[in-house]
Amino acid sequence: MPEPTKKDETPNGEKESVAPDSSEAPMPTPEISLEVSPPPPDKDDDATTNTPSPPPPPEDANTAKKLSIELPNDSVHVSAMGRKDSVWSLGEGQAPEDLDKPVDTPPLSSLLIERPQGGSITVGGDISFVAKVEAQDLLRKPTIKWFKGKWMDLASKTGKHLQLKETFDRRTKIHTFEMHIIKAKDNYAGNYRCEVTYKDKFDSCSFDLEVKELEQSQSVDIRSAFKRSSEGHEDAGDLDFSGLLKHREPKQDETPEVDVWEILKSARPDQYEKIAFEYGITDLRGLLKRLKKTKKEEKKSEAFAKKLDPAYQADKGGKIRLVVDLADPTVELKWYKNGQEIRPTPKFIFEQKGTQRILVINNCGLNDDAAYSVAAGEEKCTTELFVKELPVKITKGIEAVKTTVNERIELECEVSEEGAQVKWCKNGVEVPTGPRSRYRVKSDGLKHWLIIDDASKEDTGTFSLMASGGTSEAKVQVELKPLKIIQDLQDMTVLLGQPLKMHCEIFPGNVPGRWYRNGQLIQSNDRINILQRAKNHRLEIVNSTLHDAGDYTFVPEGYSQSLCAKIHIVDPPRVHLESLNFPDNTVTIVAGNKLRVEIPISGEPAPRVVWMKGERVILDSGHRVRAETFPDHTSLTIDIAEKEDTGNYKIVLQNEAGEAGASVKVKVVDIPDPPEVPLVTEVGGDWCSMTWEPPIYDGGSPILGYFIERKKKQSSRWMRLNFDLNKETTFEPKKMIEGVPYEVRVFAVNAIGVSKPSEPSKAFVPLAVTSEPTMLVVDDVTDTTVTMKWRPPDTIGAAGLDGYLVEYCIEGTDDWRVTNKELTEKTKYTITGLPPEAKILVRVRAINAAGASTPRTLQHSILVKEVIEPPKIRIPRHLKQTYTRKVGEAVNLVIPFMGKPRPKVSWLKEGQTVDPTQVTIRNTDCDSIIFIRKAERKHSGMYDMKVEVENHVDTAIVDIQIVDLPGPPQCVKIDEVWGGNVALDWTPPKDNGNAAITGYTIQKADKKTMEWYTCIEHYHRTCITITELVVGNEYYFRIYSENMVGLSEGATQTKDSALIVKEGMQLKNPEYIDHDFKEPPKFTQPLINTFAIAGYNATLNCSVRANPRPKVIWMKNKIAIIDDPRYRMFSNQGVCTLEIRKPSPYDGGMYSCKAINDLGDALVECKLEVKVPTQD
Repeated sequence: MPEPTKKDETPNGEKESVAPDSSEAPMPTPEISLEVSPPPPDKDDDATTNTPSPPPPPEDANTAKKLSIELPNDSVHVSAMGRKDSVWSLGEGQAPEDLDKPVDTPPLSSLLIERPQGGSITVGGDISFVAKVEAQDLLRKPTIKWFKGKWMDLASKTGKHLQLKETFDRRTKIHTFEMHIIKAKDNYAGNYRCEVTYKDKFDSCSFDLEVKELEQSQSVDIRSAFKRSSEGHEDAGDLDFSGLLKHREPKQDETPEVDVWEILKSARPDQYEKIAFEYGITDLRGLLKRLKKTKKEEKKSEAFAKKLDPAYQADKGGKIRLVVDLADPTVELKWYKNGQEIRPTPKFIFEQKGTQRILVINNCGLNDDAAYSVAAGEEKCTTELFVKELPVKITKGIEAVKTTVNERIELECEVSEEGAQVKWCKNGVEVPTGPRSRYRVKSDGLKHWLIIDDASKEDTGTFSLMASGGTSEAKVQVELKPLKIIQDLQDMTVLLGQPLKMHCEIFPGNVPGRWYRNGQLIQSNDRINILQRAKNHRLEIVNSTLHDAGDYTFVPEGYSQSLCAKIHIVDPPRVHLESLNFPDNTVTIVAGNKLRVEIPISGEPAPRVVWMKGERVILDSGHRVRAETFPDHTSLTIDIAEKEDTGNYKIVLQNEAGEAGASVKVKVVDIPDPPEVPLVTEVGGDWCSMTWEPPIYDGGSPILGYFIERKKKQSSRWMRLNFDLNKETTFEPKKMIEGVPYEVRVFAVNAIGVSKPSEPSKAFVPLAVTSEPTMLVVDDVTDTTVTMKWRPPDTIGAAGLDGYLVEYCIEGTDDWRVTNKELTEKTKYTITGLPPEAKILVRVRAINAAGASTPRTLQHSILVKEVIEPPKIRIPRHLKQTYTRKVGEAVNLVIPFMGKPRPKVSWLKEGQTVDPTQVTIRNTDCDSIIFIRKAERKHSGMYDMKVEVENHVDTAIVDIQIVDLPGPPQCVKIDEVWGGNVALDWTPPKDNGNAAITGYTIQKADKKTMEWYTCIEHYHRTCITITELVVGNEYYFRIYSENMVGLSEGATQTKDSALIVKEGMQLKNPEYIDHDFKEPPKFTQPLINTFAIAGYNATLNCSVRANPRPKVIWMKNKIAIIDDPRYRMFSNQGVCTLEIRKPSPYDGGMYSCKAINDLGDALVECKLEVKVPTQD
């Protein structure tokens, strides 16, 4: 059903009707009820038709509204939704047949030149409403408000579904106000209102929005059918259904007319349009005329004989009476204002007169402008009260004022009403009268004052008082006083984020001024506060930023003088780790991958950043691990992560504002280390029981389990024993061949991968135990220890030998005690913790996988008492000659000695006791350590070491020489100058740095440039001839002395210069043909097959000759070795070296070295075998 049409005049005076867009699908529409007054008796149709419609009644409280619209999504009555100029009214007593007659409407307002028009959209669609106001005669922007219904102000509802926009076209002087509804919902439908206010002018406009739901399928475009057109009969009204009937079959003539009217007689008025549409009736106004002839009696209200008028109007401060006539005087009556029940007060008085019930509202105010309703039993009627405010007139105008700065100005005006709202303006702009304003407003009865306590030049202008009924203006002129600076601005340095306060004091007071930063005007905002109190001027910045630094200037208004200061903003450095989003500031990286951590930093000036791991500083020039710093962040880069990179990395930031620090933890996860060597604890006929310890390093990830492999000792083929991970650290291999030696090994598994295998276990054989050890003898005895040694058993058997177990007991008892909790593989063991002078018996058992052998017991007892051994100092070979160190280096000498009991050690230097503050000496049972942290030349000398054991003494001498840089030579002079040659002579330096002078370095410099160039280095004599000098130049010479430490810090320069004079004879240099030294690579020394010991570094060497210099590639089993940390490659003067760090049996194989240049290549090979050392 279409929405009702509201008639309004367009700017050209023509009437227009608004209907939904015919291109959209029909949606559920608002219900419409037409309350039709009873028709005049005994009037025919022609007379009624020809009777002109009465003019619209005045817009007062007695105006009757007979058309009401009930919107499904808006509970407010339509008559209560708009103001007086937007109420839809057909007039008092207007008959239904008069609906098609023209109705006079009031003229357009002078504010709105374009009004928003109602519209229809589907759910989820967008729509815009536009209102335009001409600003040709307006001094400022008008105020606009958008409402839904009566009270809902849409300014507080803006968001993603509602947007308000204002624009101003300076060319056409038109304000454009837009309301955009985005993605409309069902409950957005209803009546909307737009109100425009400017001073005492007011204008408003109501419009409707219909929101329709989409239908899945529809054969006829109903909106096109509802479009209003001029087709049809002469008396066709605003609603024309003929468009819809064009899409229907011509069956309306077959419908019996009598049956339709029978349906209409029993229907409610709000169902007329639905019935007309259903039965194809296109003339709705003819329908109403026909309905009038039926003389249907109108249903009267049971509670009200006469209801409230639709609207009332009263003047502000006046009195209004709302009258309702009851059909039943005994019914209970309640009055409501905006849905809230009204209680009797001096303002609201309830009166009763017969069946009339009256609500009297005294002293009407703007807050009384509201919707009122009265409820009688179950029935209710509603009205609306509009309060009109009377204009306020000016009875006495403002007088002109002429004064000087800092004087008091008082403008007085008198109006016609007490308590009237007035507005003070200056040059057409409203004067601010807040608590911080310079202007004060006072009123007393009819009089109003504007007071300026401390006038300034900016107060010069035209001041006006505006009331709703008029305006009064007067000119105020303020002259300046001479400017005097009492306190100037001061230069300041402020921390970033701290408040910045600048202050100056000038006379006269109350002189306004402007603040500038770097020539740019500073405006007050939420962060910047500009204050002026009398002669004090302040600029306060709450939180200073880097942009606040610069040159500040305060310029008093009206004066040519200015005050200046320089502000410098500094910011302490900060590290912003919170942006990394790393748990506990920990970065995890898989070993072998590249890690780059970027950490934001801040600070002004830019801070200096230092990365440290422990005490080691990470430089930006590092090869694998380096730190880089940028203006806003710093980064740590590890090209190839290794296990050693795990740890805490400290960041230190420094600038002139302070210092900051933070730490980042780097966790490098990798495959775990190999487990510890498995231990076979028990051996059976075809099985064994083994156990092992987890790996020391789990790779940074928990161990998930283990793989176990075994092999025959003579074989190289390992066999996996479990395919599911073994969670425990024990395992029992089975199905082994008895008498055959086996080895087992273990792999650890974590989330990263499988570790390298552990070292193979000791070989075990599922056989019997070994025979007893042999040749058990005493090796050494002290007061508390006894050292025994023996030989292995004669018969070990196929199961091998795991170790020995040593036991002892006190003579005369059978309490044998085990001295070694773990087996010892050596054939020597020291029993400790024995009671002095006790006699003990000792026995040794051989242990293998099958168990312990029979013990070998010493035949006689041992007395626990130490034997004296004379002392003996064993001087290391490198200390038998002079020990030399540079100044500043550390001296750490270890000198072993022998003797029992523990010898007494003493040191002397040049016959004097060694000063412990200069030299640190630490003695142990078997050695003495002399340590100097930073050597100085005074530490040089002969050190005497003395070792004493009771009456036995041994001595040794250590010669320590601390050397330093030498001094410069003495007396450098020019002996002779001839041709292009200069002869120099000098004497050795006074200070040789405690070391022999090894040579001299001679440099020359042209007198014009004084740039020094080296002529010769490592020269041994004290005289020299410098040749090939440029003729015509004048030279100075200087000489450095050199010893084993290096060059002297200074040089001795000749006092005189040598001028090279041009001679007549010229030498013609002969021409030579350069020899071609290019040749392809050729190995002059090939690689040699090598045997290496597991765990000890091995090197492969060869030499190659080639020109140009060849590229050298090392290969293992014909696979190039690239970036492997286990290998190091060197090349020096054609000698190529490959170093293999701690090789294992897996590093054995064929190694080759290949040299390549532009002329060819060459290859040499060798075989490397890695042997595992065996224990005796």
